[in-house]
Amino acid sequence: MTAANFYQRIQQETAAEREYLLSSPLITSALTGNLTLDEYISFLAQAYHHVKHTTPLLMAVGSRIPESQEWLRDKIAHYIEEEVGHQEWILNDIRHCGGDAEAVRADIPLLPVELMISYIWDFVSRRNPVGFFGMVYVLEGTSVNVATHAADKVRECLGLPKNAFSYLYSHGSLDIEHIDFFEGIVNRIDDPKDQADIIHVAKIIFRLYADMFRALK
Repeated sequence: MTAANFYQRIQQETAAEREYLLSSPLITSALTGNLTLDEYISFLAQAYHHVKHTTPLLMAVGSRIPESQEWLRDKIAHYIEEEVGHQEWILNDIRHCGGDAEAVRADIPLLPVELMISYIWDFVSRRNPVGFFGMVYVLEGTSVNVATHAADKVRECLGLPKNAFSYLYSHGSLDIEHIDFFEGIVNRIDDPKDQADIIHVAKIIFRLYADMFRALK
């Protein structure tokens, strides 16, 4: 498959892992309007603990990109502008749900999130910074596919205000341009090792992210 179709290849080769994630009981509950307030706050708490690493990870990736991939460093700079501060949106959502945002800030994540963050930091630092885009595929792709629908259903069943869902709505169907941007990036990545590493990381992150949802239910 050509580099121009690499995004399609990622989708095909991670289909089983994606299904494992989407079959998580918590996601099913959210999409059917059966999520409890405690479960929603718990989800936001774990989202905070991985989202707060996004900007530092992007900075680390950008610093490790070789000069031969300068075009990719420019794309990463754009990502940083888009992602900076999103963890604070999550804390605000928690506050609007009546949760203790500062307790979440001071807490430690569940084991699957701890492992997910440790894994991607290790991969970026020790193996290949380009592998980070495997994690981007999992988190952004999943959000675009389910976040808006889940937010609508959870709002309806819990009677929460819209400002308790800024994280989900900002990463939902209205965020489709991020996926288009991501697709344009990975379809320019033609090195076989970079491609293999992106797919490998995506498979691992799908599993760990799914385990996060399963730990919450």
